[in-house]
Amino acid sequence: MAAPEEPELSQAQTEKLLQFQDLTGLESMDQCRRTLEQHNWNIEAAVQDRLNEQEGVPSVFNPPPSRPLQVNTADHRVYSYIVSRPQPRGLLGWGYYLIMLPFRFTYYTLLDIFRFALRFIRPDPRARVTDPVGDVVSFIHSFEEKYGRSHPVFYQGTYSQALNDAKRELRYLLVYLHGDDHQDTDEFCRSTLCTEEVVTFLNTRMLFWACSTSKPEGYRVSQALRENTYPFLAIIMLKDRKMTVVGRLEGVIQPEDLINQLTFIIDANQTYLMSERLERDRSAPVVQARFQITSLTSRYPVAMVNVVLKSYLSHRLLLRNGRAEHIVSFGLQHTFADF
Repeated sequence: MAAPEEPELSQAQTEKLLQFQDLTGLESMDQCRRTLEQHNWNIEAAVQDRLNEQEGVPSVFNPPPSRPLQVNTADHRVYSYIVSRPQPRGLLGWGYYLIMLPFRFTYYTLLDIFRFALRFIRPDPRARVTDPVGDVVSFIHSFEEKYGRSHPVFYQGTYSQALNDAKRELRYLLVYLHGDDHQDTDEFCRSTLCTEEVVTFLNTRMLFWACSTSKPEGYRVSQALRENTYPFLAIIMLKDRKMTVVGRLEGVIQPEDLINQLTFIIDANQTYLMSERLERDRSAPVVQARFQITSLTSRYPVAMVNVVLKSYLSHRLLLRNGRAEHIVSFGLQHTFADF
């Protein structure tokens, strides 16, 4: 059975299709048509959505994938800081340590065996993420019930959304993976994470995303970042046009030490963010000019806008020099002179 033919385009739709292709640089005419149809032939909204996709923001018609965005974790220049558990002190400390050692070894060994055997009976429920936002919100509520409301501002969204916002805003993203069963988790949350100096530092310097590894969303991020122990912190930023892990902090770390380590990582990578900001500043006039020219379609006849568009396409070198407004105004003057 032959596929139904697509309806023919009107003259106005054809002109919008050609304009959209010129503005976005898409080669596929079918893709251009699908995009315009999704936006009900609103060329301004279609171009803006296309520009958002090019900047890494998900299209409203293409929601982000269920798995986290790809983050570069293989950078050999990543800074790693691991805090080992303090050794027992004195005769009493060593005596208690030796007495509890076999019990701890037996407990964690049996727990690992049980979890391994359980995988053969039924799949790990954490492997299937159905409500990532619900996982994060649920963790925040349970965290506040146990440790109170004096804590860094949690990002209330998925890991992918946090990455997108950090990329768009050119900010650092600090990821905290909460191990519910780990012996050092409680001490870290009470003595470090919820202290006033740490809360102030994190709230003013970066985005903060956290989730428990017992939740599907937290478990998925754990599989991506591959932590060795808990508590685990990873600092992520836009580096060489990719979201990259630039620092890993593992183990119980004291408040002052945590601030010092994060400050060191930020200072060591500040030049990368500065270069990204400069690059965006250079490309901003091009984006602005495209949007301005596209917005003219709702106020001027198509023939007039075509003249402006030709002017825009023939003066791209001027756009790179930050003269977008001059080009648009030049095109309008030229248009009114012709008409």
